Amino acid sequence: MEFLSKTTHIDFMGKRRIAVAISGILIVLSIISLFVRGMNFGIEFTGGVVIEAGFPATADLTAIRSGLAEVGFPTAIVQNFGSSRDVVIQLEASEDTAGSEVRDQVMGVLRDVDSGVSLRRVEFVGPQVGEELAEAGGLATLFALLMILAYVAFRFQWKFAVGAVAALVHDVFITLGFFSFTHLPFDLSVLAAVLAVIGYSLNDTIVVFDRIRENLLRIRKQTTGAIMNLSINQMLARTLMTSGTTMLVLVALFLFGGEAISGFSIALLVGVGVGTYSSIYVASPVALALDVSATDLMPPEKDDSELDALP
Repeated sequence: MEFLSKTTHIDFMGKRRIAVAISGILIVLSIISLFVRGMNFGIEFTGGVVIEAGFPATADLTAIRSGLAEVGFPTAIVQNFGSSRDVVIQLEASEDTAGSEVRDQVMGVLRDVDSGVSLRRVEFVGPQVGEELAEAGGLATLFALLMILAYVAFRFQWKFAVGAVAALVHDVFITLGFFSFTHLPFDLSVLAAVLAVIGYSLNDTIVVFDRIRENLLRIRKQTTGAIMNLSINQMLARTLMTSGTTMLVLVALFLFGGEAISGFSIALLVGVGVGTYSSIYVASPVALALDVSATDLMPPEKDDSELDALP
């Protein structure tokens, strides 16, 4: 790890216009995909039926999916949870999905696969509940961004706060755009991952901003862009180590965690990668574009009338 202990000399700020252009293109593509393709919302948002069942041996998920398609549920989501013998089935909502007829149809398919299957739980989620969850999720994301804006403005300075929030909005849009473009299921676990991405990206940005503030107050003979470059290079090893180890864990979760948390791990993998990029190429360039300087970080000087009033 000796190479990570040495400060690099990469001209990040010199390439900021190229990076901002790439980010702008990705955000525009994400917005277009969100409007054209939309999101593949899970039943938590659209409404539907959840059925849990237990098998005496390993469940054949392929056979279950085929059987459900034959009885009229081609879009059913079939996953293991807990163990290979436990299965959760999610069906889209319709006028018929709340009745016992649907439960009997599904159990008939499961008994054809294995006669020893047992029903564990049947739950119906109405479309109205799904709409409320979608609205609550959007409000939670907006509230988190506003609180972060206030925190960074208080902790550093408003120009840094705008840069931090710009990076977070960038991360959220690109992560949502990825799920829209790939049409992967977007459920509550993915929404939780998006909120976690906001926290992770903010942590990376705060670490970089802290070093930039320290160097702005310490180094007076260089431009703000040069000081930002120096600060990012000084923190690059820490950023890469943190992101690298986090992504290793997320890859393990994706490969071995099963289908139930695959969306969660994919969202975090995309978010951590994009968040690492944005803490360097979005947050700092925005603050630089707002002309942040050491003067902004100085405490305000007291005028003569205030000094005369002192005892």
